Amino acid sequence: MKRNFLFFLLISPLIFNAQTFRNYSNEFLNIGVDAAALGMGKSVVATTNNVNSIYWNPAGLVGIKDMQGSLMHSSYFAGIANYNHAAFAMPIDNESALGISIIRFGVDDILNTTELIDSEGNIDFNRISLFSAADYAFNIAYARNLIFKDVKFGVNAKIVRRIIGDFASSWGFGFDAGIQFERNNWRFGLMARDITTTFNSWAIDEEEFNKISNAIPGQNQELPETTEITKPKLQLGVAKEWRISRFINLLSEVNLNVRFEQSNDIFSSEIGSIDPALGIQLDYDKLVYLRLGVGNFQYITEFNNSKSLSVQPNFGVGFNYKGIQLDYALTNIGSVGNALFSNIFSITFDYSFFRP
Repeated sequence: MKRNFLFFLLISPLIFNAQTFRNYSNEFLNIGVDAAALGMGKSVVATTNNVNSIYWNPAGLVGIKDMQGSLMHSSYFAGIANYNHAAFAMPIDNESALGISIIRFGVDDILNTTELIDSEGNIDFNRISLFSAADYAFNIAYARNLIFKDVKFGVNAKIVRRIIGDFASSWGFGFDAGIQFERNNWRFGLMARDITTTFNSWAIDEEEFNKISNAIPGQNQELPETTEITKPKLQLGVAKEWRISRFINLLSEVNLNVRFEQSNDIFSSEIGSIDPALGIQLDYDKLVYLRLGVGNFQYITEFNNSKSLSVQPNFGVGFNYKGIQLDYALTNIGSVGNALFSNIFSITFDYSFFRP
């Protein structure tokens, strides 16, 4: 019987003990959006200033001058998993802006073989069905200029919906907040994800679960916990832009991604870990873009228990003409890192170019 846990979304996550915290919860929200940002190794917290700021740093929404829209698609595992993103943003007045977006990461047409063998041990392929495992995130963001000069603030409320066929589903809720500051051609950004923790409550179909709980004699699987809490994370960014010539500009940004857990990041302790990232963008008159990024520095334990350092290099190109920007990114060039390899495409529309 399915249970409805939506009531718990109204309860502060602080009432739950530490056992409900997950080091890797809602991981699909860490993939990122926008091929331009991914081509720079996700180093855009300080410089993001368009509709995709809803994800990277909602404070950047103040930079939009008119309605903007964005679409992105990528696939993983040779097309088995698909990752899509759509967003829309618009200014409210000269000091504030509003944006909404949706993310879907899903694997479709999975074979359900739980009823392949009947109670008498007969195999019947007609009993195989299909199901999908999909994760959704619905975001609404608000940003405005603060009373202090060159300081922008934004907040993002997100609703997370995760579905595993008819077996289980969950609802989650959380907040992100960000700040951007600019002074003397230097840009600074701070993005706090899951600042109140993001709470997920699962409803499990116990009837479906019982069909597989005794699949392996003597190894009965227990009913999993129905609550999980995502720990907060911080992203800090520093960026600067140089004019190389009349038409050529260079933008560079360094980000520090902080997680409050011990991990295999390049800098790690019991208190937390830090994963640096660097992105560089070269443009010709804001028309053609070339991007390089490096990040995801991780220590990998080999079979002989030795450790090696893995890094993820990214590459991207873009073209912007009359309000339409097309971007492409190739993440993890040559598959030299331990991250997913993918070709990513995105398009961004700026409606200000279509105004009379």
